[in-house]
Amino acid sequence: MKRSQNGLSMTAIIVLLVTGLVLGIMACAIVFFLNVYRHSLIRSAQTSSRQAVVQVSNTVGSYIDDMNGVMALLQDKLEDPETARNDFFAALLQIRSDVVAVTTYDEDGTMLTCRSLGHRPRPEIWQNLSFNQETLGDYEAGYISDPHVETIFPGYYPWVVTMVEPVDTAEAEKWAALDLSFTSISEYINNVGIGQHGYCFLMDESGSIIYHPQQQLIYSALKDENTALIASLTDGAHVEGNVIYAVQSLENCNWRVVGVSYVDEVISANVAEAARILVLVAAVVLLTAAISGVALSRVLSRPLQGLSGAMRQFERDADHFTYVPVGGSREVRELSETFSHMVGQIQRLMETVRGEEINLRKTELKALQAQINPHFLYNTLDSIAWMCEQGRNAEAVQMVNALARLFRISISRGHELIPIRSELQHAESYLQIQKHRYKDQFCYRFDVDEGCLDYLCNKITLQPIIENAIYHGINGLVDEGEITITIRPEGEDILFVVADNGVGIEPAQIEAMLRKERSDRTGIGIKNVNDRLKIYFGEKYGITIDSEPDEGTSVTIRMPKILKEEDYENR
Repeated sequence: MKRSQNGLSMTAIIVLLVTGLVLGIMACAIVFFLNVYRHSLIRSAQTSSRQAVVQVSNTVGSYIDDMNGVMALLQDKLEDPETARNDFFAALLQIRSDVVAVTTYDEDGTMLTCRSLGHRPRPEIWQNLSFNQETLGDYEAGYISDPHVETIFPGYYPWVVTMVEPVDTAEAEKWAALDLSFTSISEYINNVGIGQHGYCFLMDESGSIIYHPQQQLIYSALKDENTALIASLTDGAHVEGNVIYAVQSLENCNWRVVGVSYVDEVISANVAEAARILVLVAAVVLLTAAISGVALSRVLSRPLQGLSGAMRQFERDADHFTYVPVGGSREVRELSETFSHMVGQIQRLMETVRGEEINLRKTELKALQAQINPHFLYNTLDSIAWMCEQGRNAEAVQMVNALARLFRISISRGHELIPIRSELQHAESYLQIQKHRYKDQFCYRFDVDEGCLDYLCNKITLQPIIENAIYHGINGLVDEGEITITIRPEGEDILFVVADNGVGIEPAQIEAMLRKERSDRTGIGIKNVNDRLKIYFGEKYGITIDSEPDEGTSVTIRMPKILKEEDYENR
């Protein structure tokens, strides 16, 4: 097929796009401006975060200096006589409400004295979070603990930070510990905000968090701080991804103040200012784009949109799709003709595959139908021979006639679908044979809606279900068994129900039965019947089993109402 070479070439279209250079230039200018503006905002945010962190570090540093001052005064007074010492501590606790407790310990870590305003220590302290006897070596050069709950007083649990220092006196005291309330510092840190969602927290030089305003979320694993990264940062402000970290170390201890803020917040807070500038730029850009768009729409955009829409329509309904090639530039027209050629090839391929699938499905159905149980035929003929030897010729004739009807209906001249009345004759012939074989151990009855007899069904559908009811249900009974075959309409479907009063089936056995392949005992098998129904009619049709142990089993078969086999044979 010769393709048309007329029309506007892509080169000519590119020439038209030169008018879009204005749009490109303006876009580059906007990007450059926003990039410079963004970096300016980030630098401003770094400075702001740094200032906030320095202010917090000064406050926390003053707090630590205050602790050191009180501890130095305490060290001096420990050398005074006991009366003067007690007077000093009483006055200190009255004046300094933030001093929760002053304790001393001997060289083994045993508490010697504990002074607190209005509180006495427990007679027996199970755990002292302010002084750990197992880590006495850490206290030789002085020690400041993490914020914790004071646990040595009954009914009084203030949040404190503890400073421990060795005592150089001739007395028994080896260490002195000062517990100061941490509430004021924590409230101060909680109220520090950097941006809309920024905050400050304390950590030590190793990266362990000393205090965090959201530490409950951290303990609950609902929030995480990248402490390893922060510990590696030097003092100052750093941008890591979308986060700005401002870090300041304290001079009088190993604590560091960390400020966290977010780049997006800084930028969004100044969007209104940048928007006023961008509005003017956007007006020029839109005007240029509109002029270029009108020209390109007729030459390139509309044909491509038509081709794209045709592709989507072909994807939705490939069978009934008819494609009309689009116009446009030479390249677009060539692409359109190529797509038209591809559509034809795909539709022909789909038709071929559909025919192969139909043949494959018919082959599967025939393979499933061909699974006839040789043991049933052998046992039936053996029973007939035994009746003839016993002179029960009339019963033998009945069984031979029933067997002949059974196989005549099974063959049914190659048809997969037969009238329900024929399927019932097939089932009754099978029941007559089995009733002779089992010497009237069971009875059976049919409850059939006459309006269903002319509809079609899969042949050899009831016999495997009845066979299963006899072998696995009634054969285990002491009393006489009963099988009831019911056929009734339900909307656009027909229900076949085979019920027995046998021993019943466990739920696990039901599931296994629907998965079980053909065996010597179950002939074609319930799974075979279920597979045939689903292959022929679809997944909504098939077999369901309801059973109660020692009460019986009910097997329901659902098929659609069909009057002509041609309605389904080409599906």
